Amino acid sequence: MKEYTITELEKEKWKGTLLPVSYTSHYYYDISVNKTENGFYIPIEKKKFAEPFTHLPEDGDYPDKLYEDWWEDARAYGIVDNGELLGAIELCPEEWSNRMLITELFVSEKVRKKGYGRKLIELAKKITVDNNYRVLMLETQSSNVNAVDFYLHEGFTLIGFDSCCYTNNDLERKEVRFNMGWFPKEKAK
Repeated sequence: MKEYTITELEKEKWKGTLLPVSYTSHYYYDISVNKTENGFYIPIEKKKFAEPFTHLPEDGDYPDKLYEDWWEDARAYGIVDNGELLGAIELCPEEWSNRMLITELFVSEKVRKKGYGRKLIELAKKITVDNNYRVLMLETQSSNVNAVDFYLHEGFTLIGFDSCCYTNNDLERKEVRFNMGWFPKEKAK
């Protein structure tokens, strides 16, 4: 197997590059928001879809791209082979809260299940620690169980969710935004 290296992707060259993020899932994390007399009860439970759920790059109004204008201080790193982008991670600091955000993560089918997703996450963790950010955060979907389980395996935890991020019926569609975070062992100042 060919061994690839991760290099920084220059903004001038890679800005606007479409990341063909897609997945098919047989499971989802079901979220129920129940109002109680004393607050809320919110169970989250893994369940099986009646039919597999597929997300394609053309789904939604905002396809995944590198160096979007709203991520002003973003830096991207990737795996490139003969000009083809095989994997990428984009990071953007959120200075006011001392957090590092993973704004994009993509690993192509060609190198999936070969450790490159983990290597990209490890790079993000190193940058987070080296720059003393208090948490490394990302967004994924309750319908993308493989991604959620991967992040859990990499030490991330669920830190919140948004039940109307994509549409007003995300809960019913079973595609809820999950916010996940990784906290360095040594607390950032």
